[in-house]
Amino acid sequence: MTEKLILTDEQWRDRLTPQQYHVLREAGTERAFTGAYESLKADGIYLCAGCGNELFNSDSKYNSGSGWPSFTEPVAQDTVTAYEDSSHGMRRIEVRCARCDGHLGHVFPDGPGDNGLRYCINSASMEFEPR
Repeated sequence: MTEKLILTDEQWRDRLTPQQYHVLREAGTERAFTGAYESLKADGIYLCAGCGNELFNSDSKYNSGSGWPSFTEPVAQDTVTAYEDSSHGMRRIEVRCARCDGHLGHVFPDGPGDNGLRYCINSASMEFEPR
């Protein structure tokens, strides 16, 4: 794991697009089925749009039908952090980038992989790097 990236609010606003800022820094979400990576099937790696931290490999991506890119696992367990989120009147587990603490999405216990997890991630929180 690389060193933490801590920036001021002004530095984040300069670095990110308005949509990326809303998702990563304000824990926002994009509308279902509107994200750039929701149906992308290319081979590569998904990086944090805020800091470039490697988050998910394309081989762990699958179509969950939820409207957001879904993955069975992160690149490594120390690349993301999980926090209990009780906003919006429900109990969920929020997923953040371990390097910059940017909001990525949520993880649910209904995935098809060996661990049974579905990482439901906003496209706006990521950038894709083809192999």
